[in-house]
Amino acid sequence: MAHQKPSIPRGTRDFTPLEMIRRNFIFDTIKQVFMLHGFLPIETPAMENLSTLLGKYGEEGDKLLYRILNSGDFLSGVDESALNAGNSGIVSSMICDRGLRYDLTVPFARFVVQHQHEITFPFKRYQIQPVWRADRPQKGRYREFYQCDADIIGSNALINEAEFVSIIDKVFLKLNVPVLVKLNNRKILAGISEILGEHEKLTGLTVAIDKLDKIGKEKVFEELTNLGFSNEQLAKLQPLLEFRGNTSEKLSFLDVFLQNSETGKKGLEEVRELFNLCELFSLENEIELDISLARGLNYYTGAIIEVKAKNVSIGSVCGGGRYDDLTGIFGLPGVSGVGISFGADRIYDVLDYLKIFPETTGGVVKIMFVNFGKEESAFIIPLMFRLREAGIEAELYPDPAKMKKQMSYANTNAIPWVALVGEEEVKNELITLKNMNSGEQLSLSPDALLKKLTAYYSLKY
Repeated sequence: MAHQKPSIPRGTRDFTPLEMIRRNFIFDTIKQVFMLHGFLPIETPAMENLSTLLGKYGEEGDKLLYRILNSGDFLSGVDESALNAGNSGIVSSMICDRGLRYDLTVPFARFVVQHQHEITFPFKRYQIQPVWRADRPQKGRYREFYQCDADIIGSNALINEAEFVSIIDKVFLKLNVPVLVKLNNRKILAGISEILGEHEKLTGLTVAIDKLDKIGKEKVFEELTNLGFSNEQLAKLQPLLEFRGNTSEKLSFLDVFLQNSETGKKGLEEVRELFNLCELFSLENEIELDISLARGLNYYTGAIIEVKAKNVSIGSVCGGGRYDDLTGIFGLPGVSGVGISFGADRIYDVLDYLKIFPETTGGVVKIMFVNFGKEESAFIIPLMFRLREAGIEAELYPDPAKMKKQMSYANTNAIPWVALVGEEEVKNELITLKNMNSGEQLSLSPDALLKKLTAYYSLKY
């Protein structure tokens, strides 16, 4: 009987050692910048109670939540009429109490409320863990992926938003990826809905115009028409969506467009202050005001941030915003928060597409000793121990296999140095060191080998 070929679910991936080394390079880079700005690490469980997750991401987000079946006979308490009615939503609520986390922000808000007496406000945390979304897999979009989040909770100051823009700037400078940082404010969007006379349809409006770059103005208007917006309202909205100009020109346009909305004017005031603060940080990447930016998440109440990599056709590589009301949902009102999330998987795809991973992420082991047999290995092992103690990753090929096989192993694993210690080398207490990139060979004493490699890596890294 033929065995079925093993596979993994669509939208998930295995990672090879090389891929993991490169992913860790991304995680470590982001982590270093977070810590440089005073953020502390936390972790939360992979699964949360559905009551924690539902209603926090909008109707579309709720549909993308992975639900976990209750343990045991999960159908025993379900009314037969509910099953026969075929309403999966109702049945799901009866047989699933938990779900996989959709992002790290909502679990963080739950964490803050649950541990409010153990932390000091303002509380600055970072968190690097996987999240799950039942989305349609496509390039740059996965069902299981990592987020790298940082949040500040317990402070209303706009300096926090500027700090996050600075963090974004530093991370992508270190990764050597030019980006465009787009900024907007939820109050501006609320002001637009007020001007249109449809404040109660704010969520539908923001979800639609957030798709402007992806589907175009006509499709956006089609969605808004289906939501009940009139032709007169769409005509009033059209100049806003078609307006082109720099940030200063957009702000001037919005001054006129939002002159009858107090909420909108408050959003403009905050955006102006944020751009003024960002100037003080001497940013190297471009930032702009994007009037259509909404990010489609209900919990944002102020600034909205989204980052696009230049020269690569892929979705956002980082995003975030202010969420004043989120902890109030869990019983802790009046605590403002703001945060960002780096999409590590998309960042990996960008670095891979641009072929700008540093050479140092090619492999772990710096030097491999060829195995010629027991006597030679007895000479090598103490030396290998000395190298490891000095922080040089070293290994001895485990078997005295043919030289071609051992050298092929070194090449495949991108090991930059190979050491050969045969019978003559043992007798003379020497090591033949080969540079696998240049082909150069040197004959060195154990002390000289240690000195050369420690000097090489301390200078290079």
